[in-house]
Amino acid sequence: MTESGHSYIMDNSISPGTRPVAPLWHLLCVLLLLAAWVALSFHHAHVAPGLSPRIYGYLLVIGIEWFIFAFIWFGLRVQRVPFSSLFGEISTKIRKILLDIGIALLFLVAANIVLSLLGALLRVSQHNDAVKQLIPQTPLEIAVYLLVTLTAGICEETIFRGYLQRQFTFLTGSVAAGALIQGIVFGLAHAYQGWKMILIIAVYGCMFGALALWRRSLRPGIIAHFLQDSISGIFLARHM
Repeated sequence: MTESGHSYIMDNSISPGTRPVAPLWHLLCVLLLLAAWVALSFHHAHVAPGLSPRIYGYLLVIGIEWFIFAFIWFGLRVQRVPFSSLFGEISTKIRKILLDIGIALLFLVAANIVLSLLGALLRVSQHNDAVKQLIPQTPLEIAVYLLVTLTAGICEETIFRGYLQRQFTFLTGSVAAGALIQGIVFGLAHAYQGWKMILIIAVYGCMFGALALWRRSLRPGIIAHFLQDSISGIFLARHM
């Protein structure tokens, strides 16, 4: 990645006059796609014969997230902004990779402490029906579920922390506001889990936003996001 691409995307001192990474119409389309995704999550669609409801749901999530990911690529191409610049500094040096993995693990520990305290304060139920429906039960479901978590790590960090955070930063002229708004949108994207979980996930999204700004890279967040979803899903599958 060029140095100019790196400074364009991950510089945390953006002024209101900095051009956006994609046109405004494109941002509105992305928000509409996310709204449709939320609406679809409340709708129980017909499942093809021989396909379990969970696998159908997993494949649907994978398809939607990669579609939005590709649409964001298109928007940056229209604006003539390098798509790779959304990811910030992605070094291939082993030391940097191990450092990002270590930071991701420490972030998960800190984030889960914060979210557990917030969950206790809000008295969030340990048996969320919407979450239980997502838990894989068979070896095949576990395999497809891991593809979902990998997709979520890459696509959701790109959509929310890479794209939306930059767009909202441009619109508000504030890095803090950009991180906050994308976190709120991230929480709303999980509306099917109930309003208490919207608040918790919004806080989680803001923490991911802060991590991306601090590291000037999406890689630690991608790793943390993947590990959180995959480990928690498999743990719940074995114990629920």
